[in-house]
Amino acid sequence: MIINQLIDEDFVNYKVPSMYIGFPKCSFKCEKECGMQVCQNGVLAKSPTIDVDVNTIVTRYINNPITSAIVIAGLEPFDTFNQLQELISKIREHTEDDIIIYTGYYRNEIENKISQIKHSKNIIIKFGRYIPNQVAHIDEILGVKLASDNQYAEKIS
Repeated sequence: MIINQLIDEDFVNYKVPSMYIGFPKCSFKCEKECGMQVCQNGVLAKSPTIDVDVNTIVTRYINNPITSAIVIAGLEPFDTFNQLQELISKIREHTEDDIIIYTGYYRNEIENKISQIKHSKNIIIKFGRYIPNQVAHIDEILGVKLASDNQYAEKIS
């Protein structure tokens, strides 16, 4: 699978230590809508991609005693949906730990894709585009601060 980033132990994007996987594509809908360069993952978009076997990712996660969740994030996981489905499927063969997906889409924009992954247990999705000059807030599900008041997490399964 093609990714842009793999962090074995991330302590920033979820309330428990997590593996962080950065997906390689995005339509930059946040920037298009606000007309400004605002993406916190802009540097990631320019970084080289990493070709890694999905089983290698799962093995690294399973063998790490520190992490207890997997965060799948940006660029935009739903823009490479087949890869996202494959990763979720492989993870679920080994564990029911939380899988957190950060997306800039609103729920209504990806409802058809959500219906294809919500059968997997313990899936949490952070919805909403970044909008500049909004009030940041702590999301109770994620346990972290989100940058815009329109962003929120929801446990879909």
